[in-house]
Amino acid sequence: MGFSKEEKSRRILRGFKTVFFLVTMVISFLVFSAPVFLVIADTILPSALLSASLSPPSLQTLYSHFTNYDFRNSLIDIPLISIIRSAIIICVYSFCDGPKLSRGPYLGTTMICCVSSLMFVSVKASYASGWSSGREGSAMETALFICSLALAIAHIIVAYRTSCRERRKLLVYKIDIEAISACKNGFPRYPKIVK
Repeated sequence: MGFSKEEKSRRILRGFKTVFFLVTMVISFLVFSAPVFLVIADTILPSALLSASLSPPSLQTLYSHFTNYDFRNSLIDIPLISIIRSAIIICVYSFCDGPKLSRGPYLGTTMICCVSSLMFVSVKASYASGWSSGREGSAMETALFICSLALAIAHIIVAYRTSCRERRKLLVYKIDIEAISACKNGFPRYPKIVK
């Protein structure tokens, strides 16, 4: 038994509305949970790029990178820096509420962690550029450096935008509280000015 044209158009319209609702929900979730998603990406992406750059990706290869660590030759420290940076940022973010997110610990901690990791990765990239030329997999190593730098900058941008958003919320809340308290007390009576 087939559907009428009107029923089919209603079903298509309902499907479009459902898809639009789901896409809107996902976008708003991503916007308001940007610090959490950025921490997840910062933890996963550099580690995935490092495992892709290792010739045989295995636990034994990873262990040998830890035991034979050299600042100029080893790349194991870049994912570790990303994981440590993400762990510190998410801990501070989870302990902060509106006023602390607006100015203070979250933005300051993010700035300190990201600027120090940017300096570390930049120094390491300058050392690595000398020995990585002509090596196999240097494109993946360059992608690892760029990914770490880009994620550090993204942390700073997201922390600043989160701080600005919380400041705006506090400003609106403060104005509303003043308006409510003024209305609750009633309007003051002003004596008439007699000339």
